[in-house]
Amino acid sequence: MRPRPNILKILLIAIPLTVVAVVFSYWDDSDNRLQNIREAGVIRVLTRNAATTFYENQGTPAGFEYQLAKGFADHIGVKLKMIPVVGLEQIFYKLEQGDADFAAAGLTITEQRHKRMVFGPSYMKIKQLFIYNRRLTQTMNSIESLIGKRIGVMANSSHAELLSALQQNYPKLEWKESRDLETFDLLEQLADGQIDATVVDSNEFYANRAFYPDFRIALSAGKPVPLAWAMFRDPANEPLRQEMEVYFKTIQENGKLARLIDRYFSFSERQSFLSTHTFMLRMEDRLPEVKGMIEQVAIEYDMDWRFLAAISYQESHWEATAKSPTGVRGMMMLTRATAEELGVEDRLDPMESLRGGARYFKKLLARIPSGVEQPDRGWFALAAYNIGLGHLEDARVLTEKNGGNPDLWKDVRENLPLLRQAKWYKTTKYGFARGDEPVRYVQNIRHYYSLLTWDELNRYRIPPPKIVSDYLPEALNRSFLAF
Repeated sequence: MRPRPNILKILLIAIPLTVVAVVFSYWDDSDNRLQNIREAGVIRVLTRNAATTFYENQGTPAGFEYQLAKGFADHIGVKLKMIPVVGLEQIFYKLEQGDADFAAAGLTITEQRHKRMVFGPSYMKIKQLFIYNRRLTQTMNSIESLIGKRIGVMANSSHAELLSALQQNYPKLEWKESRDLETFDLLEQLADGQIDATVVDSNEFYANRAFYPDFRIALSAGKPVPLAWAMFRDPANEPLRQEMEVYFKTIQENGKLARLIDRYFSFSERQSFLSTHTFMLRMEDRLPEVKGMIEQVAIEYDMDWRFLAAISYQESHWEATAKSPTGVRGMMMLTRATAEELGVEDRLDPMESLRGGARYFKKLLARIPSGVEQPDRGWFALAAYNIGLGHLEDARVLTEKNGGNPDLWKDVRENLPLLRQAKWYKTTKYGFARGDEPVRYVQNIRHYYSLLTWDELNRYRIPPPKIVSDYLPEALNRSFLAF
């Protein structure tokens, strides 16, 4: 009997090699995620809505991971779409479902994660720190001292993996994992005494430590671990991963990566503006040089010059050439985008800057809801100047939900810091924000305004009879407190 021919072999022999090459070339292109991204013109990036990753600042995207991702999007010539989610499991799930191209979320590379994901090049190494509140808890300096303590960590985190590994040698070590908390929520729980200890990455600890002076490091566990972007484990992602290597090599060599790390993981740039002593010195040596300009602009925009002076001091210490690490410049520290919107051609021209800042404040003031009366209306506008109208409105909504009056600054300022907590900001329209910063911002300006007012009254008033003189400071204090 004659054997049947192998039809597949015949077909393969019959097909010209050029046709085969074209077919495989088509398959390769369709399975190349980098090429697909370029053709679509947009790259979708999952992230965490938090201080060290991604958030909105005065209506502008900000955050360390955002800046890195934006740089990469520019590098490959596409637009960037950031997709914030709450919880680490959502990141891995959405990557596996194809809802994004990669995740930029401060993710550490671990053995367990390698089973599900492929990682880009590491851009930073961090330590995993056990921390405690020295005000509420006795000193902790060993794993043994953690046994019996209430330890809280994020679910699906590298910290949970670390604790599981430690438990092999310390069976009595216990902890609680939470799916809906971010690092800041755990820090708040530690501050409030709801937990005795937690584990945080060193970059997040140093970014937040200024807000928690009582927190101390108990110990650093294990060797430093790398942070990297994560992708679904798929051969189609290999060209994307290779392009990430090119990008990170470039920003390491040109110093951009080091500048971003310094910018986002050092103390708040506004902390140096808090000293009353420094303010009083600046009143003597700098204010006389700019007071005339401030008074002129204040007249033009129907503002109290002392109020405008207080804002400009908070922004720049009355330095016309001031520049912050975030790129805002001039007497009123305007962003380039805001300056263009306001018609300011030269941000370093003090008169232009003052006029631009005054216009911006008045514009915000006009957009505050009509139900808000003075002086609260002014404080609301100041908060919006710092954080943006969107986040301010989110805080007003939270204030009403929590039983406060959204038209009163004293109630809203209690709720603004909630925008740092996942359980609150995930319910809002604009998401995470450093809500404590506008609180301090407004507080500082009110304080400076009071000092300027007091100084003005004492410099130019006609000395009253002694009995009135004895009464004057108390009266002034009451008027200051009214603000």
